Amino acid sequence: MKGALLINLGSPDSPDPRDVKRYLGEFLMDERVIDISKALRTFLVKGIILNTRPKKSAKAYKKIWWEEGSPLIVLSKRLQKSVQKKISIPVELAMRYGNPSIEEGIKNLVNQGVNEVILIPLYPQFAMATTETILVLAEEVRSQNHPNLSFTVLPPFYNHPDYIRVLSESIQENLKDKEWEHLLFSYHGIPERHIRKSDVTKSHCKIDKSCCQTSSKAHKYCYRHQCYETTRQVAEYLELKEGTFSTSFQSRLGLDPWLRPYTDQTVAKFAKKGVKKMAIATPAFVSDCLETLEEIGMEAAEDFEEKGGEKLYVIPCINDRPDWVNVLSRWIDQWALAETAKTL
Repeated sequence: MKGALLINLGSPDSPDPRDVKRYLGEFLMDERVIDISKALRTFLVKGIILNTRPKKSAKAYKKIWWEEGSPLIVLSKRLQKSVQKKISIPVELAMRYGNPSIEEGIKNLVNQGVNEVILIPLYPQFAMATTETILVLAEEVRSQNHPNLSFTVLPPFYNHPDYIRVLSESIQENLKDKEWEHLLFSYHGIPERHIRKSDVTKSHCKIDKSCCQTSSKAHKYCYRHQCYETTRQVAEYLELKEGTFSTSFQSRLGLDPWLRPYTDQTVAKFAKKGVKKMAIATPAFVSDCLETLEEIGMEAAEDFEEKGGEKLYVIPCINDRPDWVNVLSRWIDQWALAETAKTL
């Protein structure tokens, strides 16, 4: 029997500093998030970060927390339930960090008689700190507890025509009847070293002005290339004029160089240049979360206005849009039918 597991990043169980500390501990101790030696990572996370950051992060979570719970969890559950209504095979939800866990999601499928699972990381672009860490943990759970289970993985869909259409139409609908001068595509940032570590050629990724536009098998695992390609294809779909859109990267930690340009600096730059009305989309996220609702929707919007801008239009993620539900359901159905055909 076949089943599907949707997997998102995760969230604290509540905005209480204790829950936030527990969540951050699990997240930041992941060797694919902070990819340094375990001893140094332990000192950095448990000795420094977890003694200062949980209270600050808890305040941010409180700003965006919904009555039903964490926006990311609530929206992901809505997506899972909507997809389940469309297809006949079981669909479960899991988070890489926090609850419901990947172990719980897999167990729920197995308890329903599932022995073939399509894993669906809800990240359009590949990154070692997102897609890769999900797949590594899922395989650990499978090998230790469910060795007879088989996995198929939905590949990154950053350039899939269905995804590009849904994302583009979402942006178009949200900007309808709005006057805007520039559209910024803001993706979650990662350290530059993650790009080089993911380079299967060990030589292509220079993180310069040309490597992401030069054809290479490195692009299969290059987060930076995939982000720029999502921007390019959406701009093409929407027929955006050159100079009216750009790409940036938000959220960074520590002193190491992260992907540039930085979103906060980019937003401030446009405001200072005299741009009065600006729009911002966050295509690295399928579901709205702390990074979209607080960092962009509150902090970036406030900073834009403080620097001279008048209005920053923040475009919601695709969340549980009906067209996105239809696309995911169709992808799962196509996999299930294809796998069934192989056994006939």
